[in-house]
Amino acid sequence: MAEPQSTVAADLADERLVATNGIGGYAQLLWNRLRSGELGSAPVIVGLAIICIGFYTAEPRFLSSRSLVSITQFAAPVGIIALGIVLVLLLGEIDLSVGSVSGFASAVMAVTLLDKGQSMVVALLAGILVGLAIGALYAVLYTKLGVPSFVFSLAGLLGFQGALLYVLGANGTRNLPSDSFLVDFTRFQFVTPTWSYVLVALTGALFFLAQLRVIQQRTKAGLSAPSMTFVAIKTAVLVVALGLLTWYVNIDRGWTFLWIFFVVLVVLMDIVLRRTRWGRHVYAVGGNEEAARRSGIKVDRVYFSVFAACSTLAAIGGILAAGLQTSVSQASGTNDTNLTAIAAAVIGGTSLFGGRGSAYSAMLGIIVLQAIQTGLNLVGVDSSVRFMVTGGVLLLAVAIDSVSRRARSSSGRG
Repeated sequence: MAEPQSTVAADLADERLVATNGIGGYAQLLWNRLRSGELGSAPVIVGLAIICIGFYTAEPRFLSSRSLVSITQFAAPVGIIALGIVLVLLLGEIDLSVGSVSGFASAVMAVTLLDKGQSMVVALLAGILVGLAIGALYAVLYTKLGVPSFVFSLAGLLGFQGALLYVLGANGTRNLPSDSFLVDFTRFQFVTPTWSYVLVALTGALFFLAQLRVIQQRTKAGLSAPSMTFVAIKTAVLVVALGLLTWYVNIDRGWTFLWIFFVVLVVLMDIVLRRTRWGRHVYAVGGNEEAARRSGIKVDRVYFSVFAACSTLAAIGGILAAGLQTSVSQASGTNDTNLTAIAAAVIGGTSLFGGRGSAYSAMLGIIVLQAIQTGLNLVGVDSSVRFMVTGGVLLLAVAIDSVSRRARSSSGRG
């Protein structure tokens, strides 16, 4: 006699797994994750809220629409560099040379455009290819010669800073034409109010469709799935929040094209990391390289692609920063670009121990750092204090990561 088929989803039938049906189930799941050290982006979101309240109390202009537009506009170039750092950190490695690479790539772009008389397209390609070539060189040093990433990237920090000075030569600073595409794109292009609300609606629609796909996939696999009501509520909250924020920044100039470009890169990187085989391999290698190798993953290819992507993103960030500043000089990428990009990735929630983090870490981290810089400037604090505050926030982020890692190990999830 055949046994009656169970109507309970496969994961809910396993008592070791947590039920996620209904709001109560999700609340219990969230609480269990927090207790086991799965903090996600919660610490940085709480920290950002505290920063906003503190600076707004001291200077109400901090949360003005003009201030928010400036924060996002100037955060984007370094945020793109931090996006590459997230990839490297996911492997448990580091790249200390992203600032120098960004300055060198922007210098190559400027010299190709102004000294060599090439078109902007050729100049942009030259700068980006420089970043790609440097990343490929790093990958060869790591995978073929076994040079630690700390060593070759430290050498790159010094070497490409010298290359920046060599390329610029005795003439030094190169001022980019004010009517060039790069300067226009980074400084003066803003999304119109109509199109900004269209983007909000499109974002909500894509989010809803993505959630529907998750429901279909989990149901097909016999797993529990979120209810349609819960998905509709999440979509409505997202659309309303983005709509209100868009309305507020539209009081000033609206979203910059530069910020939208950065957000698109973050979303694409998040999809690639979570939904593609390559992304899963990056997490696997970062979590346990030997286990990944034994499971058949081409570890060297993963390292090659990640180092190449990191340096390419550094080059793109440096070129966009040059457009925003309308010039390339001996100081391009050599100030605090390195540390800001690395700090943004770590503060945003990427683990220094590898295997944990997301593309959104770069966005959250750079917003925190840019908010601190803007807030301290508005209240008239010396730049020396900014470095001390940034260092303190970075130390706090690493401490939280270490504590959560210990909690995950204790709960058997680390």
